Amino acid sequence: MLKDELTEALNEQMNYEFYSAHVYLAIAGYCAAESLDGFSNFFIVQAEEEKFHAMKIFKFINDRGKKVTFAGMDTPVNEYKSILDAFEHAYKHEQEVTRRIYHLSDLALNDREHATMQFLKWFIDEQVEEEAMFDSIISKLKRIDKDSNAFFMLDAEFAQRTFTPPTGE
Repeated sequence: MLKDELTEALNEQMNYEFYSAHVYLAIAGYCAAESLDGFSNFFIVQAEEEKFHAMKIFKFINDRGKKVTFAGMDTPVNEYKSILDAFEHAYKHEQEVTRRIYHLSDLALNDREHATMQFLKWFIDEQVEEEAMFDSIISKLKRIDKDSNAFFMLDAEFAQRTFTPPTGE
């Protein structure tokens, strides 16, 4: 049985995952305004992933017989100095998501809530991937710096990105 504190924390994380989608849609809007459609697509796909994560938590809370609650959200940043700045912002955001997932894991561990600990393992693995991906892209952006050919090749690569929910989820 989920304790109230853990249920509240799961609801907060679900809401934060929806907020994450807004963060990435705001960055997508910035990219689109800069005529960088591939980068915009990258963040639109990222937003879809975040909504998937939120709904995964939504379902878990319901499956555990608890009530899902929604809260308002802050306005995300809509302006950036550069694409690099936008990706650095996204990376910091993912680090905050990781911190929050770890906090949830600590709560579940303290409550000896094994089903929740198992559920959160997927999110921990996902965060390792997310942080590594953003770190790698930031490194590439720093390396290509002013090389417009490489920059537009990366933009074209990101235009091909799609979201397919993991099977069995």
